[in-house]
Amino acid sequence: MTELLPFLNELISAPGLSGYENGVRPIIEKAWEPITDQLSTSRLGSLHGLQQGTGGEPRPSIMVAAHMDAIGLMVNAIIDGFLRVTSIGGIDVRVLPGQMVTVHGHQDLPGMIVPTPARLLPTHLQAGVVPLEYLLVDVGLLPDEVDNLVRVGDTISFAQPPLNTGGETLTGHTLDNRAAVAALTSCLDILHTRPHIWDVWAVATVQEETTYGGALTSAFQLRPSLCVSMDVTFGSEPSSPSHLTFPLGKGPTLGWGPVVHPYLFKTIKELAERMEIPLSAEPAPRYSGTDSDAMVAVAEGIPNVVIGIPLRYMHTPVEMIALKDITRAGRLAAEFIAQLDETFMDKLTWED
Repeated sequence: MTELLPFLNELISAPGLSGYENGVRPIIEKAWEPITDQLSTSRLGSLHGLQQGTGGEPRPSIMVAAHMDAIGLMVNAIIDGFLRVTSIGGIDVRVLPGQMVTVHGHQDLPGMIVPTPARLLPTHLQAGVVPLEYLLVDVGLLPDEVDNLVRVGDTISFAQPPLNTGGETLTGHTLDNRAAVAALTSCLDILHTRPHIWDVWAVATVQEETTYGGALTSAFQLRPSLCVSMDVTFGSEPSSPSHLTFPLGKGPTLGWGPVVHPYLFKTIKELAERMEIPLSAEPAPRYSGTDSDAMVAVAEGIPNVVIGIPLRYMHTPVEMIALKDITRAGRLAAEFIAQLDETFMDKLTWED
């Protein structure tokens, strides 16, 4: 069985920006190899892990997706040894100055994000948040050395080490969405020792932060009967709107909106109540902001549900998660899958 905290520390210490996931895929593959019957990689780079069900052929299947890609930066200009950058995915720039990074050039280089001095900025920017175009990455080398080691288009990942805060929470970069990858792995651990009728496709998707391409193509390739997206959601903090955020350590969330099938929502909500797992409904009146937005529209349409894990300081290098929310999300997903029977799809009617 995979130990949660060491596995999560390893996951968030690995690179793997959206579209460049090679750094983290082998870590997940190593964890999934002993608890799956088959591993493969899609043409786009998503990792597929199959746990075969016990039902008769043809068996229905469920795809549980957790994206393994992360936000980060890309070099878009090199000026006198300094790197100008653009973002890969959405980044909260307010906390970027002073952050440690790794520049993935011809070799990995440590660096620091630094702002242009305030007195050199345009007057209207001197007192506020420094925009990304005025931030630089300094790797501490002479210009000629930088030119030989770094190219425009090279990626830059955050490099702060994980911080275990009191044993209940973990702080670090890339917890969006490596926390859900850990929850999915916990789900597989449980199902590995528990019979389940349906085939289970665990998918660590690529490119969620940029294109949804991994979820879209994997769902099309695997054609599951149902899809579950496991992702993070906004954790509450002082002054955050209580109707838009969810407390850490109080359980996962369950998406509600046009992307989510009402019968799946009802089934999982009732299951959580029986299991005494705290669960909050999360309204998403348009899109969910997760892989489900892509998977629901594949082929004829695939019924979807979204399980969220509250996360503070999303899309920053200092995200925070409660470990018990990860384990609860994994248990809930595993129990839902274990109770799926041959007649479940016959009950799946759209009643809102």
